Amino acid sequence: MTSSRPYLIRAIYEWIVDNDMTPHLLVDAAAEVVVPREYVENGRIVLNVAPLAVSGLLISNEAVTFNARFGGRPMNVMIPVDRVLAIYTRENGQGMMFAESEDGDEPPPSGGDDDGGGGKGEGGRRKGPSLRVVK
Repeated sequence: MTSSRPYLIRAIYEWIVDNDMTPHLLVDAAAEVVVPREYVENGRIVLNVAPLAVSGLLISNEAVTFNARFGGRPMNVMIPVDRVLAIYTRENGQGMMFAESEDGDEPPPSGGDDDGGGGKGEGGRRKGPSLRVVK
């Protein structure tokens, strides 16, 4: 099954724009992304993707691409969708966060044991998503 991330990014983007808010992307700025490196902090970058801030925005199933100016310099930006960590509004922070790694092509781990583990990690604790507040 394909990843739901690009579909959710597109939907949340439309919702934000329809409500006259400013959409921002929080991106894991690993080697696969093409972003202005001088604005990367702690391995991440926040990008304003409002219709007035970018041109040629395309959110495909593989990547988010657009053209923008950074410090007056034009740049073609390319972000694989699995590097998008969140999409949210600048005004009130509403939006959606994603897990840092999502393997949409792999099936979920099976509970092959009959101990009722149900996806629990080390020590019997359930391994859940890790969310952080983005301001």
